[in-house]
Amino acid sequence: MTEQGELLWTGSNDYIAGSNISKFLDWLKAERQLEFATYEELWSWSATEIEAFWQIIWDYFEIHSITQTSSVLEKRVMPGAKWFPGARVNYTEHVLRCAEDGDPDRPFLLHKSELRPLQAMSWAEVVRDVHEIATKLRALGVKPGDRVAAYMPNIPETVLAMLATAAIGAVWSTAAPEFGASTVIDRFTQTGPKILFVADGYRYGGKDFGRTEQIKSIVSALESVETVIWLDYLEITEALPDFGRAILRWPSLVEKQPSSAEGFRYEYVSGDHPLWILFSSGTTGLPKPILHGHLGILLEHYKSAAFHLDLKPGGVMCFYTTTGWMMWNTLMWAPLMNGTAVLYDGHPAFPDAGMLWELAAETGAQSLGTSPTSVQLMASQNISPKTKADFSRLENIFLVGSPATPETFAWLYSNVKPDLWVTSQSGGTEFCSGLVAGVPVLPVYAGEIQARALGVDLHSYDENGALLVGVPGELVIRKPMPSMPLFLWGDENFERYRASYFETYPGVWCHGDRITVTERGSCIVHGRSDATLNRFGVRIGSAEIYRTLEQIEGVADSLVVCIEEENGGYFMPLFVKLDGKQELDDKLISQIKRRLQKERSPRHVPDVVIETPDIPYTLTGKKMEIPVRKLLMGHPAATSVNFGSMRNPEAIDWYARFAESRREPRDKEQQA
Repeated sequence: MTEQGELLWTGSNDYIAGSNISKFLDWLKAERQLEFATYEELWSWSATEIEAFWQIIWDYFEIHSITQTSSVLEKRVMPGAKWFPGARVNYTEHVLRCAEDGDPDRPFLLHKSELRPLQAMSWAEVVRDVHEIATKLRALGVKPGDRVAAYMPNIPETVLAMLATAAIGAVWSTAAPEFGASTVIDRFTQTGPKILFVADGYRYGGKDFGRTEQIKSIVSALESVETVIWLDYLEITEALPDFGRAILRWPSLVEKQPSSAEGFRYEYVSGDHPLWILFSSGTTGLPKPILHGHLGILLEHYKSAAFHLDLKPGGVMCFYTTTGWMMWNTLMWAPLMNGTAVLYDGHPAFPDAGMLWELAAETGAQSLGTSPTSVQLMASQNISPKTKADFSRLENIFLVGSPATPETFAWLYSNVKPDLWVTSQSGGTEFCSGLVAGVPVLPVYAGEIQARALGVDLHSYDENGALLVGVPGELVIRKPMPSMPLFLWGDENFERYRASYFETYPGVWCHGDRITVTERGSCIVHGRSDATLNRFGVRIGSAEIYRTLEQIEGVADSLVVCIEEENGGYFMPLFVKLDGKQELDDKLISQIKRRLQKERSPRHVPDVVIETPDIPYTLTGKKMEIPVRKLLMGHPAATSVNFGSMRNPEAIDWYARFAESRREPRDKEQQA
């Protein structure tokens, strides 16, 4: 068994010297007379002198603004920090500005799905189509600040729609097509999109899933939608549905008209103008609609792509994601660095768990992103990637979505290739990037994230706000970052924002993860400390599950938690309290799972449904998800539960016994 902290890899002198961060250090010394002997020194300076650091990021990546800025940061406050006031920028312009830096026919996207073979889309094609779509959106009356939403798969059309939306200063949001109508409605009704892009369905695991009925429900619920743009992806619909709104087919958006996009102009917006809305599900209420600005995302994504993923011009980045995950929004890291992004739509393990690895080899990827769960699936299926494909061009693997075990690291070195930079990274939807990240000039230790990301004043706190080193604590951020949320939609006075992130430590961001910062500066993320569900690396909200359960006859109440298992997997039980007229039989369990899959998504379906005599509540009426989660993770009731704050203290006894019953077989197995 691989030991936690075991040294697994150190880059060669040539590899380290050729890294982007080494070149950055040389530039700092030559151009700014700043010299750092170690990464830890560079990080400490960047996290302390945040104004100087982010000005250098602006300069180093030559951010284009049509106006001068008056300062870097008006005031060090969270929330509400204003970065580079006076700047006028555009996100899409920066993504596409490398189009002339080389052969315009070189690939911008490599894309494949269960419906389409591997194809390339060139820089010239992307620029042309983005300008055409943006011009058509303007003709439809879309103005800066208007919302444009999509219910689309991870395919080029979705990327083009997003870039076109940002190009004209409109605000983008998306939901994955596997989401049920209720989940999509919960998101989009909060933001009121004017335009809705939809696909007629998708294919997953060899099966087709038409979405016409779901689209009808969504459009019916969104009174703000003026135009629906329809993509025949499955090509199962001959006559378009009558939504009572204008409807256009996708081809009409990209058909070049004689004078449509000639001399296209980008909409230059203030740095804090909303770029997109990402949804981070909470434990109560509707999903949080998080707004990011054009400039904050540009600064953060340039920094992360260059220094924490080491992407270079001509490089290929392959990462499996759906449009419902913030990782989809990071796919543009590759073209920002004058490289190529790989899209895949379909089941990540169909026909077997080696599929994504074969795709990485087929596309010549230098950087492959995947989840620890997918690695564990390959190991369980006895799939060794190095026996199936050529990985001579692969330089690094980045693991995201959940904590990676030491065994996951070691398995990759044994089954892919030994000279490989394996990096685990962790961040969040709130930042659309990593907070703790990989650094190619540092060694790789099993089960550890190499370092805190540049510009992130991240630490571990105990419950009293004291710094911790070497032991788990709460992940906190003590200074503003440019990509922090501008605000939550409809919460411009920051009430919900502060309640979500600043109640635990006033003035300090509390992220909701448990983390250990080691003495050498590496980090170990232990999972969520709050009650948000981390389901196979994707965060979902318990509130979404409760909203469905409330509509099922016979279910009086419910509680759901998700824990990370010691082997790196997940266990998500759903506890249901029945109304006394219904029993928890196979029929009811099937109904619950079917409804959750249809109305929410496959990730919302629990591993088991268990009848419980009662649901524990606080005196203020909140379900006690966190104490139940702690019990299931092996913590004693005495340290997990504040009985004085409970409305029904006796209810927790059943959960303590249930948690103990789960541990007993393992204890006996270990003793044997």
